Amino acid sequence: MYSTEILKLYALTALVFFAVDLLWLGVVAKGFYQEHLGHLMRTDVIWGAALLFYSIFIGGVLIFSVLPGLEAQSLSYTIALGAFLGLVTYATFDLTCLALLKDFPVVVVYVDLLWGIVLTAGVSASGYGLGKWLGL
Repeated sequence: MYSTEILKLYALTALVFFAVDLLWLGVVAKGFYQEHLGHLMRTDVIWGAALLFYSIFIGGVLIFSVLPGLEAQSLSYTIALGAFLGLVTYATFDLTCLALLKDFPVVVVYVDLLWGIVLTAGVSASGYGLGKWLGL
């Protein structure tokens, strides 16, 4: 695989991830998170930290889900890897919060874990399709 195609795949996959996750956080589940985590939420987002997370996470999606799926020529394998990666990464955050933060709501853990699985599986599937489109 050529590095320019990988960079294109990274950029396109990142656009999909940003669009879907920002729609979730800013519209669909905004009230949910405000209701359950409002006491913990910042009024000013630290965008540098958010963008660093997104950059690292998209790299993980490509390395651990999309590229292995493309190599295997299997969309279902890509989706399964993406779903598991979403579970692992979102569980890392949510279960750590549940273990360490006083009054962290259990309902947030359930919703966030499900969202992490769906989001990462969906973005992985999109990345797979984009990779095929790019000829990878």
